[in-house]
Amino acid sequence: MDNSGQRRSGGGGADGDRKPQRPRENGGGILMGRPFGVPVYVAPSWFLVAALITWVFGGQLDRVLPELGRARYLVSLFFAVAFYASVLVHELAHTVAALRFKLPVRRIQLQFFGGVSEIEKESETPGREFVLAFVGPLLSLVLAGLFWVGMQAVEAGTVPGVLLAGLMVSNLLVAAFNLLPGLPLDGGRMLRAVVWKISGKPMTGTVAAAWVGRALAVAVLIGLPLLTRADRDESFGSADSVTDALLAAILAAIIWTGAGNSLRMARLRERLPGLRARTLTRRAVPVPAVTPLSEALRRANEAGARALVVVDGQGTPTALVREAAIVGVPVHRRPWVSVGSLAQDITDGMRVPAELSGEDLLEVLRATPASEYLVVEETGEVYGVLSTSDVERAFVAAMARTP
Repeated sequence: MDNSGQRRSGGGGADGDRKPQRPRENGGGILMGRPFGVPVYVAPSWFLVAALITWVFGGQLDRVLPELGRARYLVSLFFAVAFYASVLVHELAHTVAALRFKLPVRRIQLQFFGGVSEIEKESETPGREFVLAFVGPLLSLVLAGLFWVGMQAVEAGTVPGVLLAGLMVSNLLVAAFNLLPGLPLDGGRMLRAVVWKISGKPMTGTVAAAWVGRALAVAVLIGLPLLTRADRDESFGSADSVTDALLAAILAAIIWTGAGNSLRMARLRERLPGLRARTLTRRAVPVPAVTPLSEALRRANEAGARALVVVDGQGTPTALVREAAIVGVPVHRRPWVSVGSLAQDITDGMRVPAELSGEDLLEVLRATPASEYLVVEETGEVYGVLSTSDVERAFVAAMARTP
């Protein structure tokens, strides 16, 4: 299962020297490595699941290999680690495919009930979306096949035989579960790609796959406890049936929440094109660096402008006066403070084309964090100044309109 389309945009500051914040890599748990340059984290919830797997698998080992004694828990712990290594391979398949399609991957996180590959951009075509979703379950099936081959080389009823059998079955279950046709599962993304291809509209595919995901969550909540109870011929209220119901509720909640989040993100992406650099840009007046702040503000007021651009002797923009720095200067001090002392030099990344909009605009701002940006026309002519605070307000407003 992977969680793609998470933009991680819109964060950052509007005041002082705060800047649009990059995603914090230290917020995902314990960093385990960076395969293909993508950080892999183990979330704290993994340790809970690892302990649960160790306990459950240890009980099974006690029935199959009673001679192990307490050593069965060491074997069970090895199984838990090996199982999540398989999950990591599943997620790395998504990551490699995303990188091949030039889609940035923020991180991989191993957590409760599996893993998440955080892909920061949308696939450009339904075909790529389908491939990106399918490679994960495909690798899980390949791993199951490899473990089955390994089983043929060892004796059944031994520790290696039981471990290989358990890993084969668990990878089959991971593949089968993720192929279920509902978001946020891989099968849901495959369904989304098919509907997208047929309808020509990615949003239509997302809506269909999200609602199938919600129906799937209800089916898991009701059906899983019934199936396990019928298999064991137990009555409701037994310890095992209560455990099954609890696990089904947790799994259903994860699927339901993931489907809802996928739908909300898709609706938000529909509104992102409304974030246009041209419409959010503030009118600016050019001033030399030695101009007193009070004089610069007077000129801006007369021109109806809300931003100041520092220019050199040839009129070329060299720096942007930070709004937060202006606010921090007391009124009685403004005649004695030059605008140059409050300005930030313009770097290449701070020049934003006026025609940028939506995700492209957010990506440019995220790549070069700053409080203000110089907006220019294709001809190089200065159009105005874009403030991060204005982008943030527009982004928050778009999110507020997202049901």
